[in-house]
Amino acid sequence: MTSVAGAPGTADSAGSPEPVGERRFSETLHFARRNPKLLIGLGIVLTFLLLGIIGPFFIGHDPNEYVGPQTQPPSGEYWFGTTTFGQDIWAQFVYGLRSTFLIGVFGGGVAFVIGTAVGFVAGYKGGIIDEILNMITNVVLVLPAMVVLIVAIAYLEARGLFVQGLFIGLTSWPWAARAVRSQALSLATRDYVDLARLSGRRTWKIITTEIAPNMSSYLVMSFILLFGGAILIAAGLDFIGLGPAGGVSLGLMLQSASQWSALQLSMWWWFIPPGLGITAIVGSLYILNVGLDEVFNPKLREL
Repeated sequence: MTSVAGAPGTADSAGSPEPVGERRFSETLHFARRNPKLLIGLGIVLTFLLLGIIGPFFIGHDPNEYVGPQTQPPSGEYWFGTTTFGQDIWAQFVYGLRSTFLIGVFGGGVAFVIGTAVGFVAGYKGGIIDEILNMITNVVLVLPAMVVLIVAIAYLEARGLFVQGLFIGLTSWPWAARAVRSQALSLATRDYVDLARLSGRRTWKIITTEIAPNMSSYLVMSFILLFGGAILIAAGLDFIGLGPAGGVSLGLMLQSASQWSALQLSMWWWFIPPGLGITAIVGSLYILNVGLDEVFNPKLREL
């Protein structure tokens, strides 16, 4: 007996329309898998991240410990050679990667939280609140951030990793705030936002449930840029001797190599690995960001 087409319970589930959210996700995933910039950038970043997380567990000594002969080039025993004091450069590189990602996540995260909060409130509220927040943003934006960081960190007795990240975040948020504000200003006039406002929902609820989800791709890319910027700023501070006291980072490796004349002594294995490490990580983050932009922006997608 043939079932009647369209009868309750007899419809083919395969013919039912796919939910909009799932369709968008599958479409984004489809283009993400086929974007070489995204895959290359993400692959390099994840490789360095895993090395920084897992690598230290396979090193049986402190990175600043004098463990071998001095000024030894790379070998089977010391993969990246040793310093003029007999320190293992491979151990310093692996531990330095961990510090690099920590400072990027923390410094970039602080800047992201402050910037997005200021941008959302200013863009949604408008009026006098927007003017005040925009004025504060412009004041911080015109301050010479590196000079402020140098003065602030130089006079701190404790120069830890998180203190450095905090100051980087406090001076890096303005451009993110201005970018988020411009997007929020546009979205705040949409019909669904007006409807949520008329229904009596609170400001933070409207921002987090109506405005922010429609900017999710933009927010992800903003965080990646802040992440890479925090790494570069931290490397610059480390190189001029304002890094974490007693710590290990790629920037501090460059500072030590410069201080003890590694270039003049032709000890290329001392300064090339940390320099290439910083360049590869930050460069891959920007390549990853370009790839994400091509995936999220339909006009830039390659079929």
